[in-house]
Amino acid sequence: MHKVIDYNKKDFALKVIVIILTGISGAVGLNFFLIPANVFSAGMTGISQIAGAFFQQLFGLTIDTGILIFLLNVPVFILGFLKLGKSAMILSFANVLSISFFTTFVPVGEITNNVLMNAITGGVLLGLGGGLSLKYGFTTGGLDIVSLLLSRTTGRTVGNYIMLLNGAIVVVAGFFFDWESALYTIITIFTMGSIVDMIHTRHQKMTAFINTDKSKEMREALYQGLVRGMTVIPVKGGFSSTDREVLMIVLTRYELYDLKQIVQTVDPVAFTNIVATESVVGRFLNEDEQNKVKKSNKQ
Repeated sequence: MHKVIDYNKKDFALKVIVIILTGISGAVGLNFFLIPANVFSAGMTGISQIAGAFFQQLFGLTIDTGILIFLLNVPVFILGFLKLGKSAMILSFANVLSISFFTTFVPVGEITNNVLMNAITGGVLLGLGGGLSLKYGFTTGGLDIVSLLLSRTTGRTVGNYIMLLNGAIVVVAGFFFDWESALYTIITIFTMGSIVDMIHTRHQKMTAFINTDKSKEMREALYQGLVRGMTVIPVKGGFSSTDREVLMIVLTRYELYDLKQIVQTVDPVAFTNIVATESVVGRFLNEDEQNKVKKSNKQ
């Protein structure tokens, strides 16, 4: 059983890599594509860009976008600590620090003067970091946290809420700056939301059929790691004619990584067939309910 838990410790290193990649992709997307083209991003990053532009135009004061990203995220993280839990917010806070650090120290430069290409490429880079962060259980701060809370409550995708909540940025950009920048900002926000939904697939359901000789050990490991119910199906081997068991388990696509790690640890030779599930009717634990079960099991 100890081996099943070990992969979670190794997974921490992967999350650190994701945090660094998010910072780099965010800094490159902002400093090489969006800022030179006067196109605004989504979320707190876009609000930070607008705030920086206001300070520059009204007071002639230049404040680095990375510093504003950090300062504006502080009140949002207070909400996150209260609603999403300490562990997720610690990683999210580290993520924002990474974005702020790289955005502050990566110089602003122009790769192309094509505004459309800048808007799309900047959106892809920022969406890549946001999607990877959500996939591994944390956020890039700001409106991502609000979007994640709304997604858990209603079941709608995170990307949809990101686009809805960022409408205000488009209006402000058009009203106070120019409507051409606002239109390109719409393209950036749409691109970001699409990339986030492509990567962050927590809402998509899958069904796994696991054919194993270690049915009891596998059931215990899967329940401990995933907190998912499963169905045991008696089967007979077509070639060997030996009696075996197949475990059928429905889970989110986001949980496939954990499933594969558990199966590989318990029974490396197990045969697993994973198929897409159109919909689920009936009791299906969400992430908050799973976490409550995990906490009660530890007590």
